[in-house]
Amino acid sequence: MRVMISGATGFVGSHTAVALLRAGHEVRCLVRDPAKLERVFAAHGRPAPEHVVGDIADAATVKQALTGCEAAVHAAAVVAMQASRAREVLETNALGVENVVGGAVDAGLTSVVYVSSVGAMFVPDGPRLTQDAPVVSGENPYARSKSDAERTVRALQERGAPIRSTYPAAVVGPLDPGLSEANHALRTFVRDVVLITSSGFQLIDVRDLAAMHVKLVERRDGPGRYIAAGPYLSWREVADTLDAATGGRVRRLPMPGSWVRLAGRLGDALKQVHDFDFPLTREGMVFATRWSGADGSRTLAELGVSLHPALETFADTLRWMHAAGLIDARPLGRLVDGASR
Repeated sequence: MRVMISGATGFVGSHTAVALLRAGHEVRCLVRDPAKLERVFAAHGRPAPEHVVGDIADAATVKQALTGCEAAVHAAAVVAMQASRAREVLETNALGVENVVGGAVDAGLTSVVYVSSVGAMFVPDGPRLTQDAPVVSGENPYARSKSDAERTVRALQERGAPIRSTYPAAVVGPLDPGLSEANHALRTFVRDVVLITSSGFQLIDVRDLAAMHVKLVERRDGPGRYIAAGPYLSWREVADTLDAATGGRVRRLPMPGSWVRLAGRLGDALKQVHDFDFPLTREGMVFATRWSGADGSRTLAELGVSLHPALETFADTLRWMHAAGLIDARPLGRLVDGASR
């Protein structure tokens, strides 16, 4: 079938588009920058697919992109935490859901996949998340935009619209066009330090998430919600897995969760003056220290997708980072044995 994808130059969208092409589907991308589309798909060893140039906030362009398609995947959003961009984030992301998801439903597409986030349901120290967890209001503009979008999508689902939502945990993997927050954190763990603190880390390999999206596009039943998350790892287990991948020993720094959250608040304040290359934000540190986990077992059973082990995901991602010049060989040990040090 022909599938329209928004966000195809991003991390999740590009992997989803490639997975759909490999499964024999046609893909049409809605993009703002055709040159970036070419670069992103060249990294996957593929030519840029059919595309329409435009923005998710422009209803006419979205309608053009949807015309002639049988399915759609909405993986695009403005991700920005600055207060100065609050209006842009809230308005653009709301229009994106209205135009892409709502437009696909209005056009009678048989399958619509919406990429949401576990953040739309995250309650610090709350119960383990399932696909039936209620929506919560986010603290920053991006989180609020995802919560607002989630409410809009759920209202459409309640009316029977064939929308299948995924809720990814921390998305990790190779071939990342912009170094996602989770991949940035992984680089920090290996290069600098793993904080041994409360709670833990739960990832989903981007390739597994893309495989889930293919399965959901191909479904012909009604709406559904799907947690996309692998095993929950304590921070000590994260460090141990990285040791196993590299053959070395990453730095560990024990720290109470309250201190980590305080550091996140300080990081937010400092980044207002001078941004720095460390994923230190209050929101990120709340997730890092008060995450209770998400249950993706129902998704795996229903879709029949096998997950990459965390060790393999970490190893593949770090090798790619080194090849892309994002991290030097020194902390990677046997992952890059034989490479220039």
